[in-house]
Amino acid sequence: MEFLQPRSLAEAIEAKAEHPAAVPIAGGTDVMVEINFDARRPAALLDLNRVGELSSWQRTDGQVRLGATVTYTRIMAELGDLLPGLAMAARTVGSPQIRNRGTVGGNLGAASPAGDCHPVLLAAGATVEATSARGPRLIPAAEFFTGPKRNALAADELITAVLIPAAPGPQQFAKIGTRNAMVIAVCAFALELRPPRAPTGAAPRATTGAAPRATTAAAPRATTAAAPRATTADNPVSDYPVAMGSVGTGVGSAGPTPLRARAAEEFLSGVLGEAGLWQSAGRLPDRVAQRFGELVAAAARPIDDVRGTAAYRRHALSVLARRTLAWAWDSYRAEGGAPGCG
Repeated sequence: MEFLQPRSLAEAIEAKAEHPAAVPIAGGTDVMVEINFDARRPAALLDLNRVGELSSWQRTDGQVRLGATVTYTRIMAELGDLLPGLAMAARTVGSPQIRNRGTVGGNLGAASPAGDCHPVLLAAGATVEATSARGPRLIPAAEFFTGPKRNALAADELITAVLIPAAPGPQQFAKIGTRNAMVIAVCAFALELRPPRAPTGAAPRATTGAAPRATTAAAPRATTAAAPRATTADNPVSDYPVAMGSVGTGVGSAGPTPLRARAAEEFLSGVLGEAGLWQSAGRLPDRVAQRFGELVAAAARPIDDVRGTAAYRRHALSVLARRTLAWAWDSYRAEGGAPGCG
């Protein structure tokens, strides 16, 4: 097995072009397990740990460009304000040792239906930046996953970053497992509320609600402006813009790929808008939460496996959807709703 160690992004892209079968590795939390159990024997490994360009993040114009090798530990420590949902998901990943090594780029590359970060990226309208010798291109997270452990990357492409709109409102993430830590999700759900655009100069403030067992602790408050579309030189506008006055969802470990619950998004967005709840920040009727949970469950395509049955996953997703909605809406109400709308 050949071991490639580029020292810059240019060298990494060149190495991937010359060795398309080389498997990128950063934390190695998935790849090394497969190699150790002889489930995978790649011809070459492409070590990205010395590529400094991949290990940083920047905030620009309301979005975060998260380098592919930024670890979960750093996300928790540095991005709780800007990306509270992602920080919450990061806290559920493995053990401290895994969080110190694992990365969102690696999570995406593995493309597991049970990847903890995937529901949050779907809910937030994230975009994956893939780069090859031909240049960068953007892939909406909703189009990135093509099947169980399969993604939309070309053989010569590397994940270089994830572009994530900074949280425009409350975000939540919850998952259920057979124990409270170091567990693959039986199912998971992420939710983002996007209050209507505030008047010029104002931005809605968001907090996450308290999280119970089998979820992460509450993340700090986030204050951001509305997020614009992501751009690159070759793809000037992302196909996945984030609309204010809407809702984003992500379902994990309940289908062949991570999923969005689109009907649930449309239903809740319509209720919040038509009933004037964005403006009033009033109490959310129980029947709305109930229907939202039913629609989330209906969006899932689960199977029976060693972690749980399809029926249990659908039931659990309905419960997670209702709970995360309650926490997120309580946070929104505690902040007084959208500024200038009440």
